[in-house]
Amino acid sequence: MTIKNRLIKAVLIFSIGLMNSPTLAKEWPTQITLPLDLTVQAAMAAIKQCQEDGFKVSVAIVDHAGLLKVQLKADGAGPHTLDSSRRKAYTSNSMRGPTQKYAVLAANKPELHSLARMNESILLLGGGFPIIKNGKVVGGVGVGGAPGIQFDEVCASAALKVLKADDTFEKK
Repeated sequence: MTIKNRLIKAVLIFSIGLMNSPTLAKEWPTQITLPLDLTVQAAMAAIKQCQEDGFKVSVAIVDHAGLLKVQLKADGAGPHTLDSSRRKAYTSNSMRGPTQKYAVLAANKPELHSLARMNESILLLGGGFPIIKNGKVVGGVGVGGAPGIQFDEVCASAALKVLKADDTFEKK
């Protein structure tokens, strides 16, 4: 074996040893993903809840990055409901809380009015909840189209139940 080959072998062995070192080898973080079939079921549960309550709505579910995972529009729901449901889902995921909470904060504190203008996807209007699993926000659900945020929230909560979220934000 030549000196060059021995040197290459030594460098490789050393490199492998470094990669296996507990101080240098860090675990990659894991991210809970929302399975497509479950998100479709959750969106349908929200649509059905609102239909039972007499409302025609749209439902959107976004993933941890705020990207649309699924969106459904009930027969007869207005076209504006698509945009409002998506924006509520995005807002609840991005801000890590119920959209109504931030709507109230912005209304009561003039210094927070600019929250509504952070970007074109933010909508500070009730009907959006974060999807929380194992204490981490993994997405958001938004419902738009019922005649009042309290009705949108009941339907969004139905979706969270299907997703087995940590919190369904049900009124107690």
